[in-house]
Amino acid sequence: MTVMVSLGATIEAQRSLSHVPHAINLEGHFYAESSFNAVANIRSRWPLALRFIKGAIHGAIILPVALHTLFAALIVFLDLNLDGSLGLPASIIPSLSIVVGLMLVFRNQTSYNRFWDGRNHLNVIITSVRNLTRSFLSCSYKDNHDDAPSRNADRADTERTIRILIAILYATKNHLRAEWGADSIPGTAINPDNGNATFRPEYSELLPAGLTGFEDRGLGLPLQLTFFVEQYVKRCFDKGWYHAPQASQMQVQLNALVDAYGRMETIRLTPIPVAHLIHQKQVLALFGCVLPFALVDEMGWWAVPVVTLVIFTLYGIDGIGSQLEDPFGYDRNDIKMDAIVEDIRLEISVLLEEWKRAGEKGGEMFIGKRDSLVVPTLRIGSIHESRIGFF
Repeated sequence: MTVMVSLGATIEAQRSLSHVPHAINLEGHFYAESSFNAVANIRSRWPLALRFIKGAIHGAIILPVALHTLFAALIVFLDLNLDGSLGLPASIIPSLSIVVGLMLVFRNQTSYNRFWDGRNHLNVIITSVRNLTRSFLSCSYKDNHDDAPSRNADRADTERTIRILIAILYATKNHLRAEWGADSIPGTAINPDNGNATFRPEYSELLPAGLTGFEDRGLGLPLQLTFFVEQYVKRCFDKGWYHAPQASQMQVQLNALVDAYGRMETIRLTPIPVAHLIHQKQVLALFGCVLPFALVDEMGWWAVPVVTLVIFTLYGIDGIGSQLEDPFGYDRNDIKMDAIVEDIRLEISVLLEEWKRAGEKGGEMFIGKRDSLVVPTLRIGSIHESRIGFF
């Protein structure tokens, strides 16, 4: 009997478990909360207008806001004690506002474009990994071997390549965060803060045995791993598993993956010009210092909270742009690369297990009854829950 589950029922089931940050499979292992659950769980959180800590920018702008508030209070105090001699014409505010507004719009638009492009390029890499996985599992290995050793060797080669595809996702994520270390492969990264080796057991079992890294000589691990994938495609073509157009399409997918990786690397290594950042900070500070002089005559002490609100708004917009400028880090407003990569690892692990089951027992993938409901293990390692949560 075939059982069909509606999308609505699936979503309701996801929501019923959305309060659980991690789930346990039948073997007793933990796996990370999926990004789908994280999105579904947004509605149960505090309203966004009442959020001041998690995901908010307030912590990064509290110092300049406090300084401008104190400066405004000082100006009002001096003005009241100097018989109103510190006030300036309010007509100077509109001209300065136009300049500040244009600079903030440019900064935020540029930063969000970097964030959006980074997410799209990550999706290109994921799509390429999915397409290559589908092709490898569906078309590799023909059932015409006379001897079992050759058959087992071919299947092991395919499984090894699938694991390398998953490792490319992890290597890309770590490379964009400057977490690497050629001498410490597998499973180790260099902490960019202090330069010490930090153990990261995220994907050490996915890398080829005996792999030697060359990141100390400028070769990124993601690019290095693509050589293994291309060599696998070449071996399969030589064995007659793929015809020429099919092998060519696989090359296109692999080239798209490398191109997206290069574009993400460009975003990471090309910051907004420092001259623009310096001038923008100076213009913001100048506007915040002039504003109390323009408001003090008409508003008196009310100028202090008004200045606070205006400065809070402007510096908040600037702070958001600063966070989005580098979207590959661990900030709550960055791309949730940890959760996304873990989701894809789970997805491909299920495909790989189903392919192995079909090969061992015969038949097609996804056809037939499963022996048991076992979710492939995901090791969350050093990933902190706050890093993978959406809000």
